[in-house]
Order: sequence, then structure tokens, then C-alpha cells
Amino acid sequence: MSQHARITASVYTSHVPAIGVAMDQGRTRDPYWQPLFAGYGPSRRWMDAHRPDAIVLVYNDHANAFSLDMIPTFALGTADRYEPADEGWGPRAVPTVHGHGELAAHLAQSVIQQDFDLTLINRMTVDHGLTVPLSLMFGEQPAGATGWPVPVIPLAVNVVQYPVPSGRRCLQLGQAIRRAVESFDTPLRVQVWGTGGMSHQLQGPRAGLINREWDNAWMDRLIADPRGLAEMPHLDYVREAGSEGIELVMWLIARGAMADLAESADPAGPAGSADASAPRVAHRFYHVPASNTAVGHLILENP
Repeated sequence: MSQHARITASVYTSHVPAIGVAMDQGRTRDPYWQPLFAGYGPSRRWMDAHRPDAIVLVYNDHANAFSLDMIPTFALGTADRYEPADEGWGPRAVPTVHGHGELAAHLAQSVIQQDFDLTLINRMTVDHGLTVPLSLMFGEQPAGATGWPVPVIPLAVNVVQYPVPSGRRCLQLGQAIRRAVESFDTPLRVQVWGTGGMSHQLQGPRAGLINREWDNAWMDRLIADPRGLAEMPHLDYVREAGSEGIELVMWLIARGAMADLAESADPAGPAGSADASAPRVAHRFYHVPASNTAVGHLILENP
């Protein structure tokens, strides 16, 4: 067995705030919500069988930890704990998110040395962008739980205020994270989660936009053609998936961390891993609507 950490799988999911509200209010069996939560039933069973030692969770903050006063493009959480944010109606009644300080420090060192200028965050709260995916994958936590079942390293990405990072840069960051994880000399099983999206628009004449055909074609390409998908310009996301559809670039970070996209840290090195197979699709789900958002979900396993 390798004495280094490895990425075993990537998880992709929307992080709609109303999903958290439905769980917190015990409404998951309501006719409106039941089909959505049924789609995550296989995911929770999968998580029970494939529980990692740590999760790198890619999400975007919604003006809670950050504001227009300070807008980091990529911000890595290096703290030991993160409390749920008060998003205007009090913090969610979910457990504290515990970090993995040792792995986070290693990721910071390695990824920055690979020329990504990360912002390091030693104290912040985390909003629904991070806690809703945890709720979806782990389910309701027991009353009095002091933490989630797995340590989480938050990676906040600016997809709120332009300019936002390109899909290409997000894919490259995922590749850098994979190299960093594999150089960590403790045999941890690590998952990388990409969250946000899918198609939705919250304001203006197109408020409520959902594009089922585009969403599903985008997931097809994420699985089979991530390098080509990473070249999609921002304008395509806005036109086809709505103003908030740009959140999907965060899924490319998780996809870049998968084994079939392994690349040398040396730009002159090989373009890919000769023995890397395509990831296995463990689960795929799509549902509309959840509030005014299309919900996409995917689990990919490394071979």
C-alpha cells in the first residue's frame, strides 16, 4: 500500500440554499422535495461504503466570509474549525466543520509552489455553499453532533464578482491539488468535491432560467471531454446557463484532480498518465426544480 495520500473519488453537486432549509425543517418527504432527496439516497449509501479520510470541498462564498471589500480568486481554508455562517436568518443548526490542518498546510505549500497564488484563510465562517453539500451526502446529523463525519478543507472560489477564473485555470488547479495530495506522506484517502450550479439565474428578465438540455450535455462533457470543456468561454455559461451558471467552473477543479488528467508538474513533462483510465461513474442524477435552480449531481471514482 502506498505511504502517500491519494484521491479516490470526486463528488459534484449543486448547493441550493433551499435544500438546506428543507432538511432543517423536516420537509424532505414533502411531494415537492421527495424526488430530489431520493436522488441522493444512492449517494449516501455510496458515502457509507467509501468514506474518505479528508475532503477538499470547492465552493463559493455568498457574501458571508467575504464581501466586495475583499475578493480572493482562490482561498484555501487552513483552520482547524469553521462555524456555520449567519446568512441573515441565523446559522444553520448543523455541526461545526472541522478542518485538516496538516493536509491543508501541505496543500498550501505545494500548490503555491506550483505557481497558484492562493489566499490562505485561518479564520472564517462557511455558508450554505459548503454545508448543503455535506448535508446532502451525509444526511441529517444527530442532535448534539460536534462535527461532520469527515474533516473538510474548504476551497472558496470567486464566481460572484467578475473577473472570475477561467475553466482552464480551474482544471489546472485541480491537477495541482492532485499532485499536492499525492506528495503528502500519510496514506490518506482524499475526495475532492466541486459544488454549485447548474443552470439558474436569480435576477433580471431571465430570472428562473433553467436549461435541461445544456446541463446534461455539460455533464456528458465533464465526464468524457474535460479538457475541451475547460475551454468554454464565460459568455457561453451566461448565455446558456444563466448568470449564476458560471458556478459550474468549480466542478472543473474537482474533475482536474482525477487520475486520467494527471500531468507532470513540469510544463515540459508528459501530457498525461499513460496508465490512467477514465473515471467510473458511480452515480449520476439531475432534477428540476429545487427552488429556482437545476440540480446536478455526479460521483466519479478513480480506477
